Amino acid sequence: MITKKEITIKVPLEVAEAYRNATEEQRTQLQLKIATIMQSQLTTSKQEAIARLRNTMDEISQEAQERGLTPEILESILNDDE
Repeated sequence: MITKKEITIKVPLEVAEAYRNATEEQRTQLQLKIATIMQSQLTTSKQEAIARLRNTMDEISQEAQERGLTPEILESILNDDE
């Protein structure tokens, strides 16, 4: 079961009036649409952040390799107890 929480958003007066005058079924459908849009935006933002992180990591890896870092050298650095 999905837990729901009420929020407040500011909309133009006409939109608020139309919502208040809508039937319960219409309001439920509008709530579902708004929730879907917001969830989509959150998912897209997360995916974009992950893509940026991966891109940054790839760039750093490429730069390290160009400067001569090899898997063996990296392993040696990571295993260094000093």
